[in-house]
Amino acid sequence: MPTLSTAHLLPIAMLIGSNVFMTFAWYGHLSYESTAIWLAILASWMIALPEYMLAVPANRIGNAVYSAAELKTMQEVITLTVFAGFSVLWLKEPLGWNHAVGFALIAAGAFFIFQGKA
Repeated sequence: MPTLSTAHLLPIAMLIGSNVFMTFAWYGHLSYESTAIWLAILASWMIALPEYMLAVPANRIGNAVYSAAELKTMQEVITLTVFAGFSVLWLKEPLGWNHAVGFALIAAGAFFIFQGKA
């Protein structure tokens, strides 16, 4: 089993944090539909700055041990995982069997991206 270094784990933690920020930036305002759109945009941009401050270094650090395709695949799986929790907990929207099947197919795709790695 390969040794997991900081370069392996830190990008994953940073991408999780990045996705929490970005999910709130993109979808958090849906709970405040009476707020002016310009204010929602401004708030979203302010939330997106810390997202970029995590995502960019996460990809720089991660590129030492992961390919760009692997980093992007991790990003997508993390995005769906964070969004699923956000959807249920913040937006109060239930997830159904169709969501589970779709997420499972994406996870299967991620599995194949990481195959063949020595």
